[in-house]
Formats: sequence, structure tokens, C-alpha cells
Amino acid sequence: MAAAAVAAARATRRVLSSRLLSAATRHLHASASQGAARDASRSFIHPAAVVHPDAAIGQGVSIGPFCTIGPSAKIGDACQLHAGSHVMGDTELGEGCVVLTGAILGADIPGRTIIGEKNVIGNYAVVGVKCQDLKYKPGDECFLHIGCNNEIREYCSIHRSSKSCDCTVIGDNNLIMGSCHIAHDCKIGNNNIFANSTLFAGHVVVENCTHTAGAVVVHQFCHIGSYSFLGGGSVVAQDVPRYMMVAGDRAELRGLNLEGLRRNGFSNEEVSIHY
Repeated sequence: MAAAAVAAARATRRVLSSRLLSAATRHLHASASQGAARDASRSFIHPAAVVHPDAAIGQGVSIGPFCTIGPSAKIGDACQLHAGSHVMGDTELGEGCVVLTGAILGADIPGRTIIGEKNVIGNYAVVGVKCQDLKYKPGDECFLHIGCNNEIREYCSIHRSSKSCDCTVIGDNNLIMGSCHIAHDCKIGNNNIFANSTLFAGHVVVENCTHTAGAVVVHQFCHIGSYSFLGGGSVVAQDVPRYMMVAGDRAELRGLNLEGLRRNGFSNEEVSIHY
């Protein structure tokens, strides 16, 4: 009898110990998950940053030293603002954007700058400021709308529209290399590659999947068709048809953009039809 009672007591202790251990493990895992969630939602603002109390700051945002954030700015979740970057005026920055040192987004003028998700704004780029068109009237609203997943490299300049009834627009997945300029009222599509010092004057329209080599200049109101290629140093003063390659000052047609078509998935049969 005594031996049976001792065995039953030991079995009970083992069951209780197992249940207590399981409960403790669940508690620890829950605490760790909650702690990770708190860390992810917590924003870091360096003491040397100047953030207006009316600015809307999302969760998990990192704002480095010497940044300035204006009262009308909206910073999306998980954005990173590196040291000495600035967000001014009515500017909205989408989730997951990275703004590198010295970049300036927006301006304290009427209108708005909207930048979508997961864009990278390079060092000392100036995005969403007043245009350089003398027809712009102080006090008029002006607008810039940038899509998602664009890489805008160092020293680029992208200007707002010249009038309230228009908007400078940049689509998605564009690579805009260093020192490029996109002037007022331009309309840029998706999946374009602009090499260094590509300059677009006002009201230029660029479709999708185009590629410019370096130091290209495009005259105002020109239309650049999809899958075209603009050779290095070209001065483009006329529209460029889709699928074509142009080069020169003034740029002339040099044939189909064969390599660009193949890189964009066109079959040999499709290329031969255009050729």
C-alpha cells in the first residue's frame, strides 16, 4: 500500500512538473513575440533630429541626426531617414522608403509630393521642389507623384508640375542614375533605366522599358516610346518611336533596339516581325 502511494505521488509530481514547464515555455515564447512586436513598432528618432510635433510618423521608422521633418509630412512605416536628410511641405513618404544623407523631399509651397513604397532616394537628391519654369506663378499648387520600388540616385533633381491642373508623374521600378534631371510635368512610365546625367526638359513623356545611355538631353514635349534606346550623348529633339534605337546630335534613327527587345523577353519571331 505504502509503495503504491509513493509511486502515485511521484507520477502526480511528474505530470504537474511537465504541465508547469509547458506553461512556462508558452509564456516565454509569448513574451518574446510581444517584445519583438514592440521593437518592430517602436520608432527611433535621434535627439539631434528636428521633428515637428504635427508630423505623422509611422511605426518602425528610423530618423537619424540632423534630419528635419516638417509639420505636414507623413512618414510611412519602416522608413529610414539617414543623417541630414529633410522632408518638407505636404509630403507623403510610403512604407519602407530609404532616404540617404543630404536628400531633400518636398518644399514649403502649395501643392503636394507623394512618394510610394520602397523607394530609395540617393544622397543629395532633390525631389518635389518648385519647378524652373518662368510661367509658374507663386502661390499656385503644384504636384509630384512617384510610384513604388524606384531607385533615385545621388544628386538627381525631380520637380513638381508648373501648374495646378497638371502633375509630374513617375511610375514604378525605375532606375534613375546619378545627376539625372526630370523637369516639370514629365510623365515617366515603368521599368525604365536612365543612365547618369540624363536630362528631361518639361512635359516629356517616357513610356515603359526604355533605356538611355549617359549624358542624354531630351527636348521639351518629346515623346519617348516603349523599349527604345537613346545612345550616349544624344540630343533628342523629336519623338522616338517604340522599339527604336537613336543616337547623335540631333538624334537620328539607328535601327531597332534589338538587344533591348531580347532583354525584355521578345522572341526571335517577334523581333523579326518588327525588323
